[in-house]
Amino acid sequence: MIALKLGVTSDDVKNVIIWGNHSSTQYPDVSHAKVKLHGKEVGVYDALKDDSWLKGEFITTVQQRGAAVIKARKLSSAMSAAKAICDHVRDIWFGTPEGEFVSMGIISDGNPYGIPDDLLYSFPVTIKNKTWKVVEGLTINDFSREKMDLTAKELAEEKETAFEFLSSA
Repeated sequence: MIALKLGVTSDDVKNVIIWGNHSSTQYPDVSHAKVKLHGKEVGVYDALKDDSWLKGEFITTVQQRGAAVIKARKLSSAMSAAKAICDHVRDIWFGTPEGEFVSMGIISDGNPYGIPDDLLYSFPVTIKNKTWKVVEGLTINDFSREKMDLTAKELAEEKETAFEFLSSA
């Protein structure tokens, strides 16, 4: 979406983060994203100059993408999930280029972003020698904190529901 809006290829956009759950609460964050424009790398916010779109329609569209795929195709979004799996395997196998990161659902234990432990939560990671490492030191503004906490809350509730189900089985 960002590449289309800026008239570049998706390869020119990097370091967009998906925080949290794979649901309508996931948070697509471009606070640390970069785009190559006219041979220069710039921040996505600076390139687009459209905070309301980035904090509104962009987020909502990404959050509803799975449902939109199902609605448009009248079929499962399994191919989209399969593509994501292939991308993860590629990233694990080949690693991430220097200065770039990807988002990956990992166990949240000991993370530097205040997300509760014991959740399967999507974080920005770098990968080297087939080992991932959470990107540390990213600044989290109040808007992002609220979105990140909302998706963590949903995951904690889903975890609790799963444990209740398992204990009653």
